[in-house]
Amino acid sequence: MQQVKPRRDPAPSRFAYRMQRWWLTPLVRAVLRVGLPAFMVSFAIGFYLSSERTVEAVSLAYIEIRRSVEERPEFMVHTMAIKGASEELAQDIREIVPLDFPISSFDLDLPGMVTLVSSLDAVAEVDLSIRPGGVLQVALIERDAAVIWQSRDALEALDANGHRVGPVAEREDRPDLPFLLGEGADKFVPEALTLLEAADSVLPSLAGLVRMGKRRWDLVQNEGPRIMLPETNPLGALNRVLVAHVSSGQDLLSRDITHVDMRNPLHPTLRLTRDARVELELMRVQARKQHFAQLEN
Repeated sequence: MQQVKPRRDPAPSRFAYRMQRWWLTPLVRAVLRVGLPAFMVSFAIGFYLSSERTVEAVSLAYIEIRRSVEERPEFMVHTMAIKGASEELAQDIREIVPLDFPISSFDLDLPGMVTLVSSLDAVAEVDLSIRPGGVLQVALIERDAAVIWQSRDALEALDANGHRVGPVAEREDRPDLPFLLGEGADKFVPEALTLLEAADSVLPSLAGLVRMGKRRWDLVQNEGPRIMLPETNPLGALNRVLVAHVSSGQDLLSRDITHVDMRNPLHPTLRLTRDARVELELMRVQARKQHFAQLEN
């Protein structure tokens, strides 16, 4: 009798089944297909770069490639052009931004240079750009001096907002600018300019303004009385004096007075010159004599 061989069960074994299920897991497939090759490549690169000589060679190669790109003619800057600045300010800019041309545009710290140029008192706004042809252009707006201020230490030119423009050696160097004197005057330049503008057309001998006690202004003339203005509404008080001066028949500021005291606008006071006081006293004496003479008669 012939022995019949048992048929082989086609179903996978339990181990094979678990291995197939494990392989079909997305995480495992991603690790084996992506993670493992990436790890091998990283390991190979790390092993290659573990040598200091290799790292140094790679660094030198990188630096050489980068330098060859940065020093291409189209990236080189050959000169600096300054637009909108006076000759003196342009010279100051060239001194604080010393550049050795030609220089690669990649080596220029434009934001740092903007900060450096903006630190100059005379510079209001500045913009730096690299123009075609290798030109570093410095375009700026220079502050315009509006007044001369005598500080404790020196003469300073200030703009209309009181910002410092630069030093002034002598008052005669800028006779075209009005003069301010006194501590704290630089903080009230807009108010000072308003007062000066109001008085300029009426007072041809106007010398300037003096800040008194950091609170108020005195308007000073080369020839004429000193006008002492109040702390509040100085323009209104000044206009009252100017109207009294130009009004018909009064001509206030041409009389023998040294001060027009408007510190209390409700009670303005005039200070007479010495000769005027003497003459006034003589007039009073004469008036008393006449009065007594009339009583005797």
